[in-house]
Amino acid sequence: MNVKTYNAISPKGLNYLTEHGYQLNADQPADAILLRSQDLHSETISDSVKAVVRAGAGFNNIPVDELSQRGIPVFNTPGGNANAVKELTIAALIMAARPVIGAIDFANSVRGGDVSLRTESNKGGYRGTELAGKTLGVIGLGNVGSKVANTALALDMKVIGYDPGLNANTAWRIDRHVQHASQVETLLQDADYVTVHIPYTESNHFFISRDKLALMKPEAALINYSRNGIVDNQAAVDALKEGRLRRYLTDFSDDVLYDNDQVIITPHIGGSTIEAEETSASMAAQQLDAFLTSGNLIHSVNFPDINEPFTSQYRVGIFHENVPNMLGQISQVFGSLGLNIEELSNRANKQYAYTLVAINELDEQQEAGLLSRLGQIDQVLKVHFYQQSK
Repeated sequence: MNVKTYNAISPKGLNYLTEHGYQLNADQPADAILLRSQDLHSETISDSVKAVVRAGAGFNNIPVDELSQRGIPVFNTPGGNANAVKELTIAALIMAARPVIGAIDFANSVRGGDVSLRTESNKGGYRGTELAGKTLGVIGLGNVGSKVANTALALDMKVIGYDPGLNANTAWRIDRHVQHASQVETLLQDADYVTVHIPYTESNHFFISRDKLALMKPEAALINYSRNGIVDNQAAVDALKEGRLRRYLTDFSDDVLYDNDQVIITPHIGGSTIEAEETSASMAAQQLDAFLTSGNLIHSVNFPDINEPFTSQYRVGIFHENVPNMLGQISQVFGSLGLNIEELSNRANKQYAYTLVAINELDEQQEAGLLSRLGQIDQVLKVHFYQQSK
């Protein structure tokens, strides 16, 4: 199979693919796409593409809705760059508390005479505060947010977390000393520093809005190393100008943020470490290989995950809309072709569903029959066949 990749992918992920028999030939039709930050919204994605994998957590550079309608799963690699983003967030916390950048600029500007004496006598203008004893509010306690919260505790900060989607499977990662706010408004009112770690979605657009900024302490600092669009940047600049916010640090450029001494912008480098890029690329390659060889979905963002051992001789993966009687129709098609279903796994994710059917016999005529008859069901989007490797 041929995989189209972009040059930002770490060699570790590319090596995994080539070692497992995949071709990386840009001139051939792609069976899959592996990328980091390349914007696919303006590109034509061929009908030959079976999957798109993002080596990273965010996926707003991929036309997920369009691909969902075509039965093409999109994957990401949550946690692959979590430690890198955590470390830069902690650095942002320190820069929010101490005027490090200004102090460095001052030290580099001192020339001539007794440099040591002049530096010592003028350093008072760069006095900051300590993080210890201050309150950090962490919005979103997933892979990154939980790490930030736990590390902030080690810095002797008081930590309040808010995450309405927190469940038993993720709560174990969070230190028991992290307090949990039932309402984000409570967190915003109590925190000296607020950091956001939630995905960008339509419902999260301007999650930190003008009204929410009004709840924060005037001396508070806001940090956004999550996604552009989660914070209303114009509202943040207005709050800074009016003395209702002390500092804003973000990993995402915006024209309204430039030339403001109270704003620190980094160029989207949260996940830009050698380790994070290698880990994310390796995860992406393995998830892609798992899907293309067994039909397993691991960290799909638009279809439900199914990750089960491939114990039968064949598998049929069916992407379809989540409507009543789909399993009945699918089973009837298999029965009409004399195929015995050994195992059937089905999961739904809002409007879409995925069914993985295990069988032990499948000749060419039966395969053609399945493809034809399943394709006649209006709600079926895509069908894939898998054979157990010998």
